[in-house]
Amino acid sequence: MIQLHTFATPNGVKIPILLEELGAPYDLRLINVKQGQQSTPEFLALNPNGRIPVIVDTDGPGGRSITLTESGAILIYLAEKFGGFIPADPVARLKCLEWLFFQVAGLGPMFGQAGYFLKSAPEKVDFAIARYRGEAARHVRVLDGRLAQVEWLAGDDVSIADIAHFGWIWRRAFAEISLDDAPNVARWFAAMEGRKGVQRAIAALEA
Repeated sequence: MIQLHTFATPNGVKIPILLEELGAPYDLRLINVKQGQQSTPEFLALNPNGRIPVIVDTDGPGGRSITLTESGAILIYLAEKFGGFIPADPVARLKCLEWLFFQVAGLGPMFGQAGYFLKSAPEKVDFAIARYRGEAARHVRVLDGRLAQVEWLAGDDVSIADIAHFGWIWRRAFAEISLDDAPNVARWFAAMEGRKGVQRAIAALEA
């Protein structure tokens, strides 16, 4: 059984979506980050960085229990463990990982910083707002260019690269990002949003 500690955030939605899409059983444990539950001693024992999501797999490699943090690492681990949503073809696999890391290292942080300076910073910093909103919008344009060439980010099939991006586009209002000028991202997002696994994951988090 996979024990999943998460919440309804852009990063937090990734893992329940993958588990629902895989049809893998899991034990959902909501960590309310709005109430600071990610900073409790119990949670910090799982992830000293105080961030969701975290999984505990009691049947990890070699039958031993393993605790994993960082959403990108968790996505790769679960996709490989259950044999789905990561391509077997070597080239497609590399493209999947390339676009997964585009989200982890680029689009996600830029959206997050834009949202912080727009919504949460104690004072308005115009330079920071312009910098991060501009970078968030630029990343969407790059994503749109990729999705003009392929149906899904790794090629012909949905993968963990798509799942990784979904949460940030789902919560794009936080960074005040529109898809009006990104028709390929809009098409892709509608297809992702219509998937039953995505819908079940969101419903579980928002219950």
